[in-house]
Amino acid sequence: MVGNSFDSMKKLTYKEAFFKTPGPRDFKGGILLWSKGICMGGADIIPGVSGGTIAFITGIYTQLIDAIRSFDLNFARRVISLDFREALALVHVRFLFCLLFGILTAIICMASVMHFMLSSFPVEIWSLFFGLIVASIYVVGREIQYLKIQSIGFVFAGCFCSYFLVGMIPVSTPETMPFIFFCGAIAICAMILPGISGAFLLLLLGKYEYITGMLKNPFVADHLLVLVVFATGAVAGILFFSRVIHYLLHRWHSATICMLTGFMLGALRKVWPWKETLESIVIREKIHILREQNVLPALDEQFFIALGLAIAGAVTVLLLDRLSRGGR
Repeated sequence: MVGNSFDSMKKLTYKEAFFKTPGPRDFKGGILLWSKGICMGGADIIPGVSGGTIAFITGIYTQLIDAIRSFDLNFARRVISLDFREALALVHVRFLFCLLFGILTAIICMASVMHFMLSSFPVEIWSLFFGLIVASIYVVGREIQYLKIQSIGFVFAGCFCSYFLVGMIPVSTPETMPFIFFCGAIAICAMILPGISGAFLLLLLGKYEYITGMLKNPFVADHLLVLVVFATGAVAGILFFSRVIHYLLHRWHSATICMLTGFMLGALRKVWPWKETLESIVIREKIHILREQNVLPALDEQFFIALGLAIAGAVTVLLLDRLSRGGR
């Protein structure tokens, strides 16, 4: 019986193996999944909104986790033994192809805009991010079912670690290929972890503006190398962290949510819009900030514009959360 099953699998053509995998069955379904990928990609490039949250809203979160976890040891054994058709039939390649194409479309189209806005209107954009993250803290923290001493302890521990961690992270971080690989591996977690965006993690690592700058001209040789290394790190990271996150959320769901809420709360130190430069250096006619501190804003016109943007960011997240709950 097993032998017959194996023989029938070997007889599959590549086309049959491709369409055997889960995913959209027609062009309309592919366009719909691509559009959901665009929403996820747009969310991940904005520091404050999680692509994982968008996956919840659009109803594909479970499919996403299953698709990532389909790249397992069984798949690896088929590839190593050169059984490519059988390997293709084991993974959710059609689903991932449409979704990732949508994500990449959004990232490439929006990266240059975000890079320009951060450079030209830093206080306003950071204020928008601040509002997005505050509302995300509320949305994620609401999942804490029982407010017990243990829960408060986990929230406090996450907040304490995050607050001091982001204070220790320098404004300028290395631009070496190993560090870029590491950034890709860490940032990709946001695709499968509701509440934290990949762009936000890149901000903590000091590489958000650097990576979005590379995406402005992705086919320049140096830029392409950086993006390939970053993407390789992302692939490695998502294959590993999808299993870790799946285990943590299923084994210690409450504690994980509490730690996540605390982490986001403490990390607000990093995205406070008003900062004062303490130390900087000029390299190749460009000013690089080495050290800065948060300061209180002046009650001027810019403050009220920033406050409005922060409120707009918070309202956006709350509306998305309302949609995800079916308007309840």
